[in-house]
Amino acid sequence: ISRTEAEASIREYIEIFYNRQRRHSRLGHVAPAVFAQNFSEQQACG
Repeated sequence: ISRTEAEASIREYIEIFYNRQRRHSRLGHVAPAVFAQNFSEQQACG
């Protein structure tokens, strides 16, 4: 695996998995994916 491929893999991991799973204080200490799900549900309800 080349350095470029390794960097791309790390970038992909951070963008796809880590940032979606890591809890964020600005989102009420929930993961972005959970926050988005909750937001979508609230919008659908009214």
